[in-house]
Amino acid sequence: MVEQQLVEQTAADSPDQDGRRSLRRDASLPALLAGLVCIVVSFSGPLVVVLAAAAAGRLDPAHTASWIWSVSVGSGLSCLLLSWWTRTPVITAWSTPGAALLVTSLGAYPYREAVGAFLVSGVVVALFGTTGLFGRLIREIPAGIVNAMLAGILFSFGTGIFTALHGAPALVLGTFAAFLLAKRLAPRYAVPVALVAGGVLAAVTVGLPLDLGDAGGPTRPVLTAPAFSWPSLVGLALPLTIVALASQNAPGLGVLRAFGYRPDDRLLIGSTGGLSVLLAPFGSPGINIAAITAAICAGPESHPDPRRRYVAGMSAGALYLVVGTFGGVLVSLFAGLPKELVAVVAGVALLASLQGSLAAAVADEQGRDAAVVTFLATASGMALFGIGSAFWGLLLGVATHLLLHARRPSPGRKAAA
Repeated sequence: MVEQQLVEQTAADSPDQDGRRSLRRDASLPALLAGLVCIVVSFSGPLVVVLAAAAAGRLDPAHTASWIWSVSVGSGLSCLLLSWWTRTPVITAWSTPGAALLVTSLGAYPYREAVGAFLVSGVVVALFGTTGLFGRLIREIPAGIVNAMLAGILFSFGTGIFTALHGAPALVLGTFAAFLLAKRLAPRYAVPVALVAGGVLAAVTVGLPLDLGDAGGPTRPVLTAPAFSWPSLVGLALPLTIVALASQNAPGLGVLRAFGYRPDDRLLIGSTGGLSVLLAPFGSPGINIAAITAAICAGPESHPDPRRRYVAGMSAGALYLVVGTFGGVLVSLFAGLPKELVAVVAGVALLASLQGSLAAAVADEQGRDAAVVTFLATASGMALFGIGSAFWGLLLGVATHLLLHARRPSPGRKAAA
């Protein structure tokens, strides 16, 4: 309790006047290493999902590298500045569930319209953050329906682990086994271990043609003028916004609170939403408060003293900037990975999110019917009027909930009428 009060007081305070001197005093090797682990986890499994989304949208290497540059630089700047300003280990990242949504939806829209949807989503997130409407939105939509929509989006990634078996059974089974073994012995490193083991198995079995080509230098961001259409706004911007708020920012703030911090949701969500707006024309679908990687930097492994863990957030931010600057190298390296390896690594990277969303979707028995409808409609991949299944799943789930649980007029009121 004393530590929690101390953390909350520290998080509420503004930085010391002599910030550089305080930073030198607070810096530690464990905090710096925690930032490094955070980046390794961020760029192992989740990056594969981003590249899968880029492939689904038929983006060329230049636009794909610009996408990685934008989310990396955005995450780096927000981690660095927000951690320093709040003296809290604030970790931001792109939304992996959001990228999973784009895998199933991005190819249905012209890229300029997708950029327009990213822009609108960023504006809405920023408004909900700065005005304090974020919590109100989360309360309006039943949590089971939101989690069922997310589970429906992620469902194909889970099954993709096993549908990839027929193409390279040794590669897929070996990678999955490495993931499970690491999950038992060192859960934090399970996804990076799966990626490394998969890379070795791929080189031995099906080959691993890696060629950097001309991607060795710094990434050149590609500016794309946004375009707007109702199908892209409803089919992309709306689900992306809900996923960002409910499935990314809400748990991200929850992680910080679980470690005793008192994050300013208006500052954090408002600033990341504003940064998302600025970076959308370069391909960023949004910068959000991280959850899984946040636990790495906010926990005691970062530093025994909670007041000095913000250095881990700054360390992660600096490394984000370095890696993002050379995003083209990452695109070239990952482009040479066999599709079976991409499928199994993306699947295991999203496995925790899938099981968490499934559990939360059916946790409330009263709302289980609406959650199941949402899940089935979203997982079906249906598209009507050019609008993807995530929106229809959400709409049908809410409609089911209202139909089953709408208040009936009382007999007395009916007689009086």
